[in-house]
Amino acid sequence: MTAPSFKLCYITDRLSLGIGPLTATIESAVRAGIDIIQIREKDLDTRPLLELVQAAVAVARGSATRVMVNDRLDVALAAGADGVHLGAQSMPAGHVRPVVAPGFWTGISCHSAEDVWAAEQAAADYVLLGPIFETPSKLRYGLPLGLGELERALRGVKRVPVLALGGITVDRAAECLAAGAAGIAGISIFQQCDSLGERVKALRAG
Repeated sequence: MTAPSFKLCYITDRLSLGIGPLTATIESAVRAGIDIIQIREKDLDTRPLLELVQAAVAVARGSATRVMVNDRLDVALAAGADGVHLGAQSMPAGHVRPVVAPGFWTGISCHSAEDVWAAEQAAADYVLLGPIFETPSKLRYGLPLGLGELERALRGVKRVPVLALGGITVDRAAECLAAGAAGIAGISIFQQCDSLGERVKALRAG
């Protein structure tokens, strides 16, 4: 049985979504109880991105779901989002904390155990480590890290929650939990399913 604290992070990708607007999927994600929604629409200009994040924040208001914005701290602050998610090419995490209010989260993408340990030192609120399994969208990062690297990363952390990313399925989510991950993150696992609510139930059930 999956631990109640097992966190689920939905990373958006409207270009691969197919049928229906992204806002409808975000609404479904909030209703399903997904913990984190990371708005990751890198091709959008500032105004449409801001409008999308504002819509997501409005949908999530009053729920336990936190809305994060990929890379764009300015948009996250302007839209009243819950935090910013930083990648390898983003601003240093240490530049975020001095300019945000308490409770504003910083998430960091990591691609090795060493990255995870550095993110913890940078006071990240959570990290995504991947790709754990093979996935076409992460081929540029090289071979999948595997569960062994996830376990190695976890042995060196004291505080920061580590969520597994890359090629995650329902069965593989259970493997990541068994390895000690605090949760899982992904795009297709949440977007390519008949019912997001049922998918979340399956992940929670392990």
